[in-house]
Amino acid sequence: MNTEYYKKWSRSLNKNMEFRVFGHAGMPVVVFPTGCGRFYEFEDFGMVEAASWFIDAGKLQLFTIDSVDCEAWMAHWMFPGDRGWRHLQYERYVLDELVPFIRDYSGYSGRLMATGCSMGAYHAANFFFKHADTFGTLIALSGLYGPQHFVGDYMDDNVYFNFPLCYLPNLTDPSFIEQFRKSDIIIGVGQGAWEEDSLRETRALEEDLHSLGVHAWVDYWGFNVSHDWPWWRKQFRYFLGELDL
Repeated sequence: MNTEYYKKWSRSLNKNMEFRVFGHAGMPVVVFPTGCGRFYEFEDFGMVEAASWFIDAGKLQLFTIDSVDCEAWMAHWMFPGDRGWRHLQYERYVLDELVPFIRDYSGYSGRLMATGCSMGAYHAANFFFKHADTFGTLIALSGLYGPQHFVGDYMDDNVYFNFPLCYLPNLTDPSFIEQFRKSDIIIGVGQGAWEEDSLRETRALEEDLHSLGVHAWVDYWGFNVSHDWPWWRKQFRYFLGELDL
């Protein structure tokens, strides 16, 4: 398997950002880490190995990236508005710096895939729903999609427009909705240990998409399926196998 490591200065974040590339061809996949996670965790916890058949077959290229969660939504000592501002800088990094690199590197001109587990699922879903012109496939596992866990009852534009459970219920732009309908949307969650919050918010997200007339595959796994890597490995491999890559 082809693997490469990069460390690049981000003008949007004013810091170095690291990421790894796995694979030689196929649809590029932006992999967001779990809360405050790093670019190497997807490999360390066996997720790259779980997707190895698709990578080796030239169907996927994984770009496993860093987060700034501990400077943004998970920086609970900071004023919530400042956390939202830092998140917007991260958004600019992904869209203005990382995505152009991915396109130059891969030569891929189509829409990308976004994926992640836990906090990574939030990022993947948020980037997908806000930027469906860039992302056409979503695999979100055990995510939180509303702001309450992070900022409580605080609300401003940076919060509202960065959590799908806030902005999707009021979405009326037909161009966004049509892009969603032309996409592959997979949202998975277990019903076991530590999945209670993710389960509740996944159900809410499913209702919002249904209200928009958007088909999504929302898959509820068993009561023994916990919020942890062994299950995410199984889910990721399974869902990849169901896509037409």
